[in-house]
Amino acid sequence: MSSYVIVSSTTDSEDAARDLAAGAVDAKLAACAQIVGPITSVYRWEGRVRTDTEWRVELKTAADRLAPLVDLLKANHSYDVPEIIATPIEGGSEDYLAWLVSETRG
Repeated sequence: MSSYVIVSSTTDSEDAARDLAAGAVDAKLAACAQIVGPITSVYRWEGRVRTDTEWRVELKTAADRLAPLVDLLKANHSYDVPEIIATPIEGGSEDYLAWLVSETRG
């Protein structure tokens, strides 16, 4: 696996997205986060196709911080089954990636 990941999640309000992002950065489980939205999500839940407005949170972190970040997102998310997807970062600015690691350390 890559040494760095982007973790994506969605939530039902901008305030909730801000809370998830700030909590992860404050806990040093993510170096930074971007909030994108509003977006329209179409999905099946409890046997029905639904369409809702959501906000996406994209968090950048070191791969060794992924498990605790997932735990934090689950513990602080309002959804029963929140979207939490990790995508490896395969390259980029060495300076940025070094900063990403330094910001996720105690």
